[in-house]
Amino acid sequence: MFTLDELEHALRQVHAVFPGTHQYAWPLLAERVGAEVWVKHENQTPTGAFKVRGGLIHLDRLAESGHAKAGIISATRGNHGQSLAFAGRRVGIPVTIVVPHGNSVEKNAAMRALDARLIEHGADFDAARQHAMRLADEEGLIFAPSFHPDLVVGVATWALELFRAAPPLDVLYVPIGLGSGICGAIRTRDLLGLNTEIVGVQSAHAPAYARSLEVGHPVTLNSADTMADGLAVRIPDPTALDVIRDGVARVVTVTDDEVAEAIRTYWTDTHMLAEGAGAAALAALMQEKNRMAGRRVGVVLSGGNIDLAVFRRWVLPD
Repeated sequence: MFTLDELEHALRQVHAVFPGTHQYAWPLLAERVGAEVWVKHENQTPTGAFKVRGGLIHLDRLAESGHAKAGIISATRGNHGQSLAFAGRRVGIPVTIVVPHGNSVEKNAAMRALDARLIEHGADFDAARQHAMRLADEEGLIFAPSFHPDLVVGVATWALELFRAAPPLDVLYVPIGLGSGICGAIRTRDLLGLNTEIVGVQSAHAPAYARSLEVGHPVTLNSADTMADGLAVRIPDPTALDVIRDGVARVVTVTDDEVAEAIRTYWTDTHMLAEGAGAAALAALMQEKNRMAGRRVGVVLSGGNIDLAVFRRWVLPD
């Protein structure tokens, strides 16, 4: 997938734009779950989520190739689109993003603020993705998928930072959307020769990878009805599925209620704001706290981009 030299080079490219993110062992989280808990704060990136790392690498390489002068197009629920728009503006490549109807108002606004052309189409991410691919052909744009080798090596830099800065981790919980974050973490662990167990986390309302691993082949879901929009994927990527199958200890599914409790926990125990997908890893750890007692555990807070209205309705119900 990538070598350690390639990963180190990607890290230097990322650090040329921002200085990485912090990782802290939070005492209140340790008390809550009975384990030493290290949080990787990817909510601290310039776009508020880990995806920007991959966008920077992908757009830099497209700019160097000269093949994307007409622009790129992609589909997103928000963080992938923000990463492409941020990176595209930096290197002068026009970016078009397709989002499903009803997408995050604040994520949409952030993409427009980064000069992206925003198109609303379809009921969910996968419908938006199919429309983006059609528009790529019609308008002569390069389609930028949500899972791509450039994206994987870019987002893997968060795992490299974490593994090198924190003490040796027994377990690392990583959310699964389309799969770049967890695939990057698996490859980084293996390149560093570590024994850390990696546990994937999916929404119980959109368990495409969990179902696929159970039956041994990719499974397409009829719906992905979760408020954790970064986890709302119906169709798994076959390459990502292979990496996950070979590299994870298991996949845990969490409900929206468990994710909401994890968002509240992040706020009370760390005073950090997490979006749904960003809190999923902690939700899984809280679900498995008896299993993790006395161990050193890592969780990635992969993003903090939650709409205020969603926070009020979901996380702070009347």
